[in-house]
Amino acid sequence: MSFVIQPSEQASVAIDGSVERFPVRRIYCVGRNYRAHAIEMGADPDREPPFFFMKPADAIVENGSTIPYPQKTKNLHHEIELVAAIGEGGRDIQEKRALDHVWGYGVGIDLTRRDIQNKAKEMGRPWDMGKGFDNSAPCTALRPVSEVGHPDTTNATIWIKVNGETKQKSTLNLHIWTTAETISYLSDLMELQAGDLIFMGTPDGVGPVMPGDTMEGHIDDVGDLTIKIA
Repeated sequence: MSFVIQPSEQASVAIDGSVERFPVRRIYCVGRNYRAHAIEMGADPDREPPFFFMKPADAIVENGSTIPYPQKTKNLHHEIELVAAIGEGGRDIQEKRALDHVWGYGVGIDLTRRDIQNKAKEMGRPWDMGKGFDNSAPCTALRPVSEVGHPDTTNATIWIKVNGETKQKSTLNLHIWTTAETISYLSDLMELQAGDLIFMGTPDGVGPVMPGDTMEGHIDDVGDLTIKIA
């Protein structure tokens, strides 16, 4: 196959302990998947079904990277999250089989231009530019299910520190929608395919990061993520 311009490089994520990589097709993100965070953002978590937004595949950032402070914002926020990597696609996936579609897991940060997002909300407009910008999806190397199991079926701890100070801390079993429920629900809306990533939502405590800051994220048995802001 020939193209009139050079195609972009395939976006991918490292695999822990391997020279092979996981190709990224799409990045889905679950909104308000922790009760305390939903309340923090002014929502009623007991009345809302899951909803999703997306980031471009090439928004992925390697663990250990230093990234520039993004354009057009004065309020960049951290949101630490479990990342589920889909290894087998499908549509209308039954919840009881949903976890069979997961290849592995990683630790991610959903970086958010909060001022842009909030302005879009106020105006009733889509808030893609608050979420889906360059370098907005840092992620660790993935670890396969055979090594880590399914983390949100346990009380694994998730946290993020900024310059050594803990800002968010919770456990994965407090997800409103589990990984299995999320995959099943999302596959009724879109056909999932191998290479899709799902950022599973963040606990309360989201807040700003500034140029010069260092973010350190952690999920028990899944990994540790370090990202610096230039």
